[in-house]
Amino acid sequence: MFGKKKPSQSEIDGVQYRRAKMWQIILYACNALVGMSVYSLINMASYSASIGYGISTAAVGVILTCTRILDGVTDPMLAFVYDRVNTRFGKLRVLLISGFLIEAVGLACMFNFMSSKGFGWITFTILYVVYVIGYTITNMTAQTIPAIMTNDPKQRPTIGVWTTAFNYLVPMAMSMALNVALLPKFGGQYNQGFLSAACWVCLGMGAVGTILVCIGVSAFDKPENFEGTTAKKEPLKLKDVWEVLCHNRALQCYIASNASDKIAQQVGSQAIIGTLLNGIIIGNMGLATILGVISMVPSIFFAAFGAKYVGKHGSKKGIVFWSVVSMVISIVSFGFFLVIDPKQIAVMGSVPMILYVVLTLAQNGSNMCITTANTSYMADTIDYELDRSGRYIPAVVSGTYSLIDKLITSFSAVIATGAVALIGYTTTMPQPGDPCTSGVFWLTMSLRYGLPIFGWVVTLVAMKVCPLSKEEMVNVQKRIAEKKAAARHEFIEQELGAKVES
Repeated sequence: MFGKKKPSQSEIDGVQYRRAKMWQIILYACNALVGMSVYSLINMASYSASIGYGISTAAVGVILTCTRILDGVTDPMLAFVYDRVNTRFGKLRVLLISGFLIEAVGLACMFNFMSSKGFGWITFTILYVVYVIGYTITNMTAQTIPAIMTNDPKQRPTIGVWTTAFNYLVPMAMSMALNVALLPKFGGQYNQGFLSAACWVCLGMGAVGTILVCIGVSAFDKPENFEGTTAKKEPLKLKDVWEVLCHNRALQCYIASNASDKIAQQVGSQAIIGTLLNGIIIGNMGLATILGVISMVPSIFFAAFGAKYVGKHGSKKGIVFWSVVSMVISIVSFGFFLVIDPKQIAVMGSVPMILYVVLTLAQNGSNMCITTANTSYMADTIDYELDRSGRYIPAVVSGTYSLIDKLITSFSAVIATGAVALIGYTTTMPQPGDPCTSGVFWLTMSLRYGLPIFGWVVTLVAMKVCPLSKEEMVNVQKRIAEKKAAARHEFIEQELGAKVES
């Protein structure tokens, strides 16, 4: 009468999946309040270096590049800390809180307490390193959580939906708060007063996010969730990081795919590139920011659609499909700027303004679908490694990826600052209202649209040889379940044998 009950994914695949409650997923996604608020702040590090410490544009790029390389090196090193932290308060919560406190101290000193006090590049660099250490602890720990919360292929994309939504909503809200509400209070210029105020806004948001994430992961922060598939447990060694990098094909593909996309994203999201596009080419920083927000909000719903696609076709196919879509939209957007007067975008109700919002909405939506698929893919990669090696080492997998990723993307700041230096900004930074020269236009278009297209081409090539099809991931989960059952049986036999001998 009421119809047949729809079978669960566990019944369909023949695997007993673990699942998280929706409120736990949402609270975990609040990690964006930490990561993206700090990201909004650190994107203004070049302004802080110039204004607060008197560092030249070229030197800023070099310092930020070197410190980001250090950031990458510390990522896999966290795996050894991660492996050894086991307290009565858990592993995840201790690392999340410790990491945020460290980065908060570094950022508060960098943007406020020591800025514009006569200190130079050495102080700035030391403070940036302190921030990097704290950020590494927080970010790397957060990356391991989705794989711990659920291994259901239908639910993993749901985590991606919420994290994607928060990862876009938080920067959007921060952009409005900083550029629309806060910046005009300081004369519309990036000065010391503005940087200090922005610092407290971002760190306050990060503190709230840390508390919410800790609440969300508390039920999973238990020793049994960090076990491998073998009865024998060995301490983590440095060679394990190299072994994972050399033999985990799924991770190798992810590094090539995501790192190429990330460097394009980070270059385009630098504050100076946003100033070039919104404040100079379009010519209205506040309005352009508002238009970006308007086009962002509806596009968040794309993430839910993207999650359904990934749940049905798998993470790999989801990345490929949405990368192609994003590439096409970027090409169209590039052509759009070539045939219009960009200043017309700032005219309320004009056709260029409407088309700009529509194109930006489509681009953001497609990018969100890629991010959703990437979140699911990383969790799959961690389980793939557990099946391959028998060891549950999520921090090694994510840390190894981050090492290579950051070595590559460390050049994002130097690319942005070096590029603007080539068009004349050698001793100062671009400011809203500066003249829109041909150099400004072509540089902005190349970094905003050309570089991402190159990244998506690399993604398509990498996914050609990726082993993580939807069907293979079902087999991976079956093998993990069988191996864990065998390991538990072996452990019980060893315990019984030891008792008999004693």
